[in-house]
Amino acid sequence: MVNDPFGQGWSHLADLAVALVLASAIGLEREIRQKAAGLRTYTVVGLGAALFTLVSKYGFSDVVQAGVVSLDPSRMAAQIVSGLGFIGAGVIFVQRGSIRGLTTAATVWLTAAIGTAAAAGLPLLATAATAAYFFVGYVLRPLTHRLPRLGARPVSCHVTYTRGHGLLRLLLARITAEGYSVAELATVDRAAPPGEDGGGGDERVTEVSISLHGRGNPSVLTAELARIPGVLACAISHAED
Repeated sequence: MVNDPFGQGWSHLADLAVALVLASAIGLEREIRQKAAGLRTYTVVGLGAALFTLVSKYGFSDVVQAGVVSLDPSRMAAQIVSGLGFIGAGVIFVQRGSIRGLTTAATVWLTAAIGTAAAAGLPLLATAATAAYFFVGYVLRPLTHRLPRLGARPVSCHVTYTRGHGLLRLLLARITAEGYSVAELATVDRAAPPGEDGGGGDERVTEVSISLHGRGNPSVLTAELARIPGVLACAISHAED
């Protein structure tokens, strides 16, 4: 390797390039899925982790002397792990009882680890970890949908319906018939605004939020609930990012 006067060389740029490519691959996949954190976020995280690792390994060579100053590159890697907790916490949020962003936070954390490995001179390990990520996303994830015992995920169901027709009991019966159990339920009564069924604001509607557990098909459940007479709106979301 040919170094310049400042101790930098092509091998360092190669390590940085490996981190750039691998982090960008993960970021591109998340961008295609339209997640909160996309191509730029993951690329910057992986590149930043790689740069910190390179600085830790080579950035203090001019002040390190045998028996005087000892250098421990692993300390920088430990700080990268701690610092990623700040970013991870920023992408996790709760919406109407549904927890979102866990997968995004974990993927950001993995991308930083891949960048660290690439800069530490372990490109094969970094590449293997990237391949493992895509294996989990495109092989294991569809597999969980085909295995009912592994496919149970919490979902949140939000339904608005006309009050006074005994629809709540029918909703719960339909939910149970589709393979879900009710974990938590909350209702709010309000006046129907102009434009909704019942029109001029004299009609009362009920908004119900239900936390469900089960192995049913959310799309089928949404369609079944929406077909019930008196249901004005229905939305179901998974408790994942």
